[in-house]
Amino acid sequence: MPRTLKVAAAQVGAVHIYSDRSDTLKRMIKLLNEAAAQGAQLVLFPEVTFTTFFPRYLFKDEKELEKFFEQGEDISKSEQVKPLFDEARKLHVDISVGFAERASNGTGYNSCIYYSAQTGEVLAKYRKVHLPGTKEPFENPDAVQQLEKRYFEPGNLGFKAFRVPDLVPGALKSDGSTTDTIGKGDPVVGMMICNDRRWPEAWRCYGLQGAELVLCGFNTAGWAPDLWGTRKPMTREQAEEEALFHHRLVMQSNSYMNGCFSISAARAGLDDGKYDLIGGSAIVSPEGHILVEAKSKDDEVIVAEIDLEDCRQGKEKTFDFGRHRRTEAYSLITSQTGVVEPPLLAN
Repeated sequence: MPRTLKVAAAQVGAVHIYSDRSDTLKRMIKLLNEAAAQGAQLVLFPEVTFTTFFPRYLFKDEKELEKFFEQGEDISKSEQVKPLFDEARKLHVDISVGFAERASNGTGYNSCIYYSAQTGEVLAKYRKVHLPGTKEPFENPDAVQQLEKRYFEPGNLGFKAFRVPDLVPGALKSDGSTTDTIGKGDPVVGMMICNDRRWPEAWRCYGLQGAELVLCGFNTAGWAPDLWGTRKPMTREQAEEEALFHHRLVMQSNSYMNGCFSISAARAGLDDGKYDLIGGSAIVSPEGHILVEAKSKDDEVIVAEIDLEDCRQGKEKTFDFGRHRRTEAYSLITSQTGVVEPPLLAN
C-alpha cells in the first residue's frame, strides 16, 4: 500500500556575521511559503539556520557570543524566531530546523528540532554528536576555523527515531492487538546534523529503529585545507568539488545501506565575502539515487514526492538486519575509538 508524502529542503544562501536575524527569518519564511505552494508537507532547514555559522570565529566577548544562541527549552516559543513556527502552523507544514542551543544549565549544543504543524508542538530534539574541528584556533592566521568543540558539547540525546503523525493518510495506529505493524504506521524519522552524516554508526542506529526518512541540515566549507587536510595541492574549485562529492557520497551510500530516504539542506554561499559553503541540498531515495538536488548556492527550495513503501525493498532484502547482521563480529565498533594497528611484522 502506497505511503506517499511531499517533502522539501530549504537551502539558505549566504548569511553574514552582521546579518540581522529578522532578515534571515524573513528569508526562511519565504522559502517555507514557496515549499507549501508546491504541496510540501515537511520542510527541512539547515544547521544553525538563524545566524551565520559562527564557530568559524574566535569570540573573546561572551555577550557577543551569546547573540548567536537560542535560549529556553522550547525554541518554537522564542520571540525572536517564533514567527517561523507560527507560519508553519498556519500553512499546516511540518518543519525541522537547526540552531545553536543554550540549555538551561548553560551548556551549548548544536541542535535541531522537529516541529509538527498539526499538533503545534516540538516532537523531537537532536543534539549533534560528532563535533568536528578544534577547541583552539589553528595557528595559520588565514585558516578557516572550525571551533565547534569550543562552543558546543557533544550531543547527549543519542540517535532516537520518532514517529510523525498526520503526514500519511491511513497510517496504522496502535490498538494493543495488531502484531504485523512494520512499515505500516506513521513515518519513522531520524535527525542528524552536518558531520554526523559522515559516520555510518549514526545512520545504523536509525536503521535499527526502522527509520524511513533521515533529515540532515549542514554547513560545509568548500575551502578549508587546515581543517580537512590534503595530501596534494588543490585549487579552490577542486576543493569545493571534492567536498560536494563527499557530501553526495555519504548521503547516497548511507541511505542505500539503511533502506531509507534522506533529505539534506545546506547553508550555502559566500559568507562575509570570503567563507565559501557548498550547496548540494538533495532528496535521496532508499536505493541511493538523488531524486532532486539544488542547482545553486542561493536561497532555493527543492521538493519531491516520496513513497515510504519504497523503503521495504532494502529493509526486507539486501539489508534485512534481522537475518543478516552478525553482532558477535562487531565488538570493536563500541569498545574502541582510536585506531589500533596489528603488530609490525618481524624483520
